[in-house]
Amino acid sequence: MKDKKYLIVIVGPTAVGKTDLCINLGKIFKTEIISSDSRQFFKEMNLGTAKPSLDELKSVKHHLVNSHSIFEPYDVKAFEKDVLTILENIFSSKDVAIMTGGSGLYIDAICNGFDDIPDIDPTIRAGIIKKFEEKGLTYLQDRVANIDPDYYEIVDKNNPQRLMRAIEVFDGTGHTFSSFRKRKKIERPFHIIKIGLERDREELYDRIDHRMDLMIAKGLFEEAAELYPYKHLNALQTVGYSEIFGYLDGEYDKEEAVRLLKRNSRRYAKRQLTWFRKDESIRWFLPNQEKDILDFIKGHIAL
Repeated sequence: MKDKKYLIVIVGPTAVGKTDLCINLGKIFKTEIISSDSRQFFKEMNLGTAKPSLDELKSVKHHLVNSHSIFEPYDVKAFEKDVLTILENIFSSKDVAIMTGGSGLYIDAICNGFDDIPDIDPTIRAGIIKKFEEKGLTYLQDRVANIDPDYYEIVDKNNPQRLMRAIEVFDGTGHTFSSFRKRKKIERPFHIIKIGLERDREELYDRIDHRMDLMIAKGLFEEAAELYPYKHLNALQTVGYSEIFGYLDGEYDKEEAVRLLKRNSRRYAKRQLTWFRKDESIRWFLPNQEKDILDFIKGHIAL
């Protein structure tokens, strides 16, 4: 790639307003958008992942939205490889590309690189699964909090697959999972401009609650019911679906499921902000400061 290629990275918590900004920027710079939202990859998951609408997807070309099936294994290393290929194609004819999402680990993989994690002895994973089956989710949470507090601070604490992966890596390598994203930064053949979107916390939480009400009205419970037979898959062990699976299992009533959906979505947003706040290279704006955001970007781009 030539010099003077720019990746604009738009980050922030769920429901903050990233999609609208990215589409506007995509039109201004006549470029394409790459999703780094680890839940929007999967074509079977629509309402619970707040994907861009069909009109939004048509208005600016998007990559890695509805690109995979929940039945396909897809991890951060595969994502890194895919995005670098997509960027090479975009940069062959354009000087600017946009990447957006709230999955910090996936964004880090592109901006900083992600060290290869050695293959782990399968017996280690089997032992962790056995303990999970015997002792439950609390065991996994306590173990990760103890061995890798940095990762525990931002991980989805209700996702046993993510927790077991952190334990597996630690037990198999002697190093924490978070350490594999903190080693030597990779120099990419493009410049990275990071922008974070934020809102007043009460305003953000109101937006999250309202969006959840809209998702439910559009059929989130029905979508989750169709996916219920596959609830064991890693892709589905996430906010927006696991709460409804609990309701379908008879653990609580629908009213409680709705309360959990909203509460866990707010907690997810808080974890996202915790992750991104640690990155001092991110410049923060309010979503309505689009002119200031554009001026900031242009100040970094050699037009």
